[in-house]
Amino acid sequence: MSKKRKGRVKMNPEENPQEMMPEEEKQPAEDEIPETEAGEPEEEAAPEKEKTELEAAEEKVAEYLAMAQRVQADFENFRRRNESVRSDSFAEGKRDVAAAMLPVLDNLERAAAAAEKSPDEALKNGVNLVLKQMNDVYQKLSVTPINRLGEKFDPNLENAVLQGTEDEGEPGTVCQVLQKGYMMGDRVLRHAMVKVVPE
Repeated sequence: MSKKRKGRVKMNPEENPQEMMPEEEKQPAEDEIPETEAGEPEEEAAPEKEKTELEAAEEKVAEYLAMAQRVQADFENFRRRNESVRSDSFAEGKRDVAAAMLPVLDNLERAAAAAEKSPDEALKNGVNLVLKQMNDVYQKLSVTPINRLGEKFDPNLENAVLQGTEDEGEPGTVCQVLQKGYMMGDRVLRHAMVKVVPE
């Protein structure tokens, strides 16, 4: 009786190629592949999550940009208002100083008129020089006298303090200037005091 050989029966590799491979090289069956490797659900979820995060980030960027633009616009408006207030205050200050100095100019003109009758040439020249300097300063400040002698009386520029006669001029016109008025640009610093022919 022949002895049977113990051990593994040698198989033809063509019949079952998986049996001949080492364990780590064996390929799992398709139904055993986990979803993370072969399935599409996790691959689709990742781009969807990234898309949601990107949209949220873009919304934040738009929100911050709009906020920055609002702040910039508010600052520009504040700067313009501040500049306008500063400019108006400066102009008002110049007008106040110019108006306050008008009585000094009046007295210099009277002094110059009196000096003309004086035999002292030094006095005459000195007063005229000061008067010229004062007029130069007013010219730089755009201050001009209101001189409307013979023109129609304008209550916006003149105060009628005396009434003339018909032989002094046309009815309703200024026949005499008692005190000069002055304007700074288009603003009246002081109304002229005038004598007006009645209508």
